[in-house]
Amino acid sequence: MSAIYNFNAGPAILPAPVLERAQCELHDYQGRGMSILEMSHRSPEYEAINTEAAERLKRLLGVGEEYHVLFLQGGASMQFAMLPLNFLTPGASADYILTGAWAEKAFEEAGRVGQARVAASTAETGYRNIPLQADLVIDPHAAYVHITSNETIQGVQWHTWPAVGDTPLVADMSSDILSRPLETQRFALIYAGAQKNLGPAGVTIVVIRDDFLRRASSNLPVMLRYATHAKNRSLYNTPPVFAVYMVNLVLAWIDEQGGLAVIAEHNRRKAATLYRVIDESSGFYRGHAAPEHRSLMNVTFRLPNETLEKRFVAEATAQGMTGLAGHRSVGGIRASIYNAMGQDGCDALAAFMTDFMRRNG
Repeated sequence: MSAIYNFNAGPAILPAPVLERAQCELHDYQGRGMSILEMSHRSPEYEAINTEAAERLKRLLGVGEEYHVLFLQGGASMQFAMLPLNFLTPGASADYILTGAWAEKAFEEAGRVGQARVAASTAETGYRNIPLQADLVIDPHAAYVHITSNETIQGVQWHTWPAVGDTPLVADMSSDILSRPLETQRFALIYAGAQKNLGPAGVTIVVIRDDFLRRASSNLPVMLRYATHAKNRSLYNTPPVFAVYMVNLVLAWIDEQGGLAVIAEHNRRKAATLYRVIDESSGFYRGHAAPEHRSLMNVTFRLPNETLEKRFVAEATAQGMTGLAGHRSVGGIRASIYNAMGQDGCDALAAFMTDFMRRNG
């Protein structure tokens, strides 16, 4: 089978060595005579995977026992509700900074649970940028401040974290977690769907600081309490066993690459390859995000008209580059270049972009 460059936004590209190892172990996990897909989540084999994945993630994030790693289900969309259910107790309010479609969805869901207010928004600019610190109006009594670290649809990313004082900072990092070193201690809670940088769809990672966890409501159904999953090390009910196994392999792969500093440099170089073509195209390619707020994970841009955009996607697909159509809500082009995308994929796309412009400009 010929190689395909996978630019899908998620479920997204996975490292080839991870897929190869999973293939080798699929029928017989480490000589146990059965697949990991068949094993009990109470077996010592799976408990070892669960523990190892949590410890690897903590090590990569640079945190210790003051944080809990939870493996949950329901995606980031479930966290849009689970977060306010746990922390928007009667009389409390939370602040949301709106930078794109996913931040909007999180804010709307919080409003269904309790009181949520907009601390800043860049909607008026079409979500082309991240708010300046001076634009933030933070309630010092808020239960938490919520941000979306990277917007996959609009292609904007936080490169400097907001200063929120003593208010707990919470982030949806579904699309850029482990793509760069992180000042994890600044965050009370991080959540991320795994299907972009961490593994396959089916498991959601939550990293929560113990002092924040202690503030959570206990007046909830058991499965909706963060405390339930922290106390039981994500084993209260049957976890997504295979997805967690895959996350553990991806975390090991990140370690083998040299850690987050090396991964970040690769990601900066890949993104620069594509943004350079956009910037040197004399307006044929028009990037959506303001240059200082461009995402290193999702490169979004438009062509002179939709007819050319459709031709661009069709021709790229024919040349083995898939998943380049922009989100259905905004159109255009989107190249998702997560950790597992190699420089060769970005070089191939940049060459195609240059050739397409020469033929159609």
